[in-house]
Amino acid sequence: MLTPIRTMRLGWLTAAGLLLSGLASAQTPAAVAPAKPATMSEQELLFWLLLGVLGLLLLVLLLVGLTVIFQMKPQLRQLYDLPTVHDTWSGKVLGLLVGDARLVRGEYRDEVLDHDYDGIHEFDNDLPPWWKYGFGFTIAFAFGYVGYYHFTTNGQLQIAEYDTEMRQAALLVSAGADDPTKLTTYAALTTATDLSSGKSIYLTNCAPCHGANAEGKVGPNLTDEFWLHGGEVNHVYKTIKYGIPSKGMVAWKGKLSGKQILQVTSYALSLQGSKPANAKPPQGEKEAAGKPLASR
Repeated sequence: MLTPIRTMRLGWLTAAGLLLSGLASAQTPAAVAPAKPATMSEQELLFWLLLGVLGLLLLVLLLVGLTVIFQMKPQLRQLYDLPTVHDTWSGKVLGLLVGDARLVRGEYRDEVLDHDYDGIHEFDNDLPPWWKYGFGFTIAFAFGYVGYYHFTTNGQLQIAEYDTEMRQAALLVSAGADDPTKLTTYAALTTATDLSSGKSIYLTNCAPCHGANAEGKVGPNLTDEFWLHGGEVNHVYKTIKYGIPSKGMVAWKGKLSGKQILQVTSYALSLQGSKPANAKPPQGEKEAAGKPLASR
């Protein structure tokens, strides 16, 4: 019969054998697989080596500094207790090393004031200095922000920054005839022939949604001063040409020529202020009336 000691030894040997066999079987596929070549260059190896040495050096300096502070704590405490040092800024920093956290928690802490109401005492707790300095910094930052963005022309506000980014984006795409970011400089047409052609196009294609007199049905009213996507002639031209698919406004490019789109745009703008019956309530933002300005 096996003794307890021999049984324990046998158990340890069996466990060690199983562990070694498991490691051997786990390493077998790695041994079969071809070794991958090292991809780290000499410069990368040198960089990481220097970075490791620097980290080790900083750790050693930190440990040495903490050791020196711990060994010199009695002398630092004597220096901190000097009247000429205790209440100075450098003295408060020194206080952190000797256990006085006035610099962090404030000067006063749970001091009982002379206010006693039905046995309820009032304590005086100083605001933490870091909070005071942070609050002062926010005030200074606010003045600097307002001065930089609102009183000078150095900083761009959100709308100006958006316009700048749109102009930059327009440089990255083709500025062809079908580019929706291309800026146009059309003037509304005013000749009777163009307005008559625009009216005919409007009644055929636009009246079902905007009404025969542009009073608005499914689409918005086109005779007031409110516009959803801009009331200037080039904005209206762009809306008609490319449409607003998310709101059911179809794109008329490919169905109408550029001349026809400008004619119907000019006709729609000529209806500004006509005040038709049963006009739909205003939608969008108010803009100056976009009446035809010049003949073309």
